[in-house]
Amino acid sequence: MITVKGISKTYGKGEAAAKALRDVSFTISKGEMVSITGPSGCGKSTLLHLLAGIESVDSGEIWIGDAPIHAWDDKKIAKLRLAKMGFVFQSYHLVPVLNAWENAALPLIASGVSSAKAKERSLEALKEVGLADKVNQYPGALSGGQNQRVAIARAIVGKPDIIWADEPTGALDTETAEQIIGMLEMLNSHYGTTIIMVTHDARMAGRASRIIRMQNGRVIYDGSMTP
Repeated sequence: MITVKGISKTYGKGEAAAKALRDVSFTISKGEMVSITGPSGCGKSTLLHLLAGIESVDSGEIWIGDAPIHAWDDKKIAKLRLAKMGFVFQSYHLVPVLNAWENAALPLIASGVSSAKAKERSLEALKEVGLADKVNQYPGALSGGQNQRVAIARAIVGKPDIIWADEPTGALDTETAEQIIGMLEMLNSHYGTTIIMVTHDARMAGRASRIIRMQNGRVIYDGSMTP
C-alpha cells in the first residue's frame, strides 16, 4: 500500500540547513499497524507528514498504492487525503465552536457529502468510539480522552484505507492512552485499516505489529520488536 524509495528532507539552507530525513526506504502492506518511533528530533513526525503529503520531499519517491504523491500537486494530494486517509493528532485539532458530531463530520462535508448524510455518518462514528451520549458536546466540555475519541471518529468517518496518528496518546494519562491505543488496534484488526502511528513512547510503540525506529533522520531498525 505504501512504498518509500530513498526520500530525503532538509530544512533551511547553508550553515542553517538541518537534514530531517536521509535516504529513507521501506514498504508498508495493506492492513499493517506500524509504529514509527525514536528520540525527539529524529525525523519521525517529518516522515509522517511526507507520507501523508502534508509536506513535499526534496528527493526520492512516495507511492500510496499506485499514486505517486511525490510528483503530485497539493490539490491532487488533498483529494487523495479526503478519499483515502484519516488523521489523529496529539492536540486533537478540533474546531472549538463545533460540537462533537460537527467536528466528526468535517471530512465528509469537505468532500461534498450532504449535511444530512454527513450527520448520520458522524453519529455512527461517534457511537463506534463510545461517545453516543456526547454528540452535542463542544470540545471545551469534554475530557482529553473524549476529545481524542472525537478526533478518531473524524478520522474514520470516511472509512479511510489509512489512518495517520501523530503522537495520539502524548497528551493523555496512562489509562486513557491505553483506551486510545486499544481503539486503534480494533480499527486495524476488525476493519483492516492500515495504521501508521508516530510515538516516542516505547510501550505504546510495542503495541503495533511492526516498529520502524529512527535516529538522526535514518531508519535504524525495522521489525516486529525493539532490538
